[in-house]
Amino acid sequence: MKHNAIDFSKISIYKRAEDSPGYVLLKVSLEWRSMIEDALQQFDLTHPQFIMLATTAWLTQNNEKISQIDISRTAGFDPNTTSQILRGLEAKKLIKRTRSLNERSKSPMLTTLGAEVLSQALPVVESTDQFFFDRLNEDEMAQFMFLFAKLMKYNNTERNNYV
Repeated sequence: MKHNAIDFSKISIYKRAEDSPGYVLLKVSLEWRSMIEDALQQFDLTHPQFIMLATTAWLTQNNEKISQIDISRTAGFDPNTTSQILRGLEAKKLIKRTRSLNERSKSPMLTTLGAEVLSQALPVVESTDQFFFDRLNEDEMAQFMFLFAKLMKYNNTERNNYV
């Protein structure tokens, strides 16, 4: 069998993978997410489930009625993924989804058990975040937050023009 070696110097602007910002972002985010997933195991939650649970709690903290689309937009997940994750949280009895007679959409809210689990899980996730990001001093952390906020401002118009 012939080995088809690729000459990366002809197809990439980077000499090494570690020189690519996208690669470095991926590696750092995978390391961070692995730590978060490990921390959430004790609560029988995946990271996406935690995000949906926390987002639901955040959006309903003043007893507002919300939709799955509200959760999807806030959390940054597509509607189908949001629906699947919320279905799993409902099966675990962490959220309840109600539907009004004249409405097609479901309105999720935390159950008592969901509120208890989130009240325990959130401090653990924040502590894990703090441990991970303690590698940065205060100035570096401020710069990190500024740069990521700047990158997040990239909107759909820019995305559609690029792709």
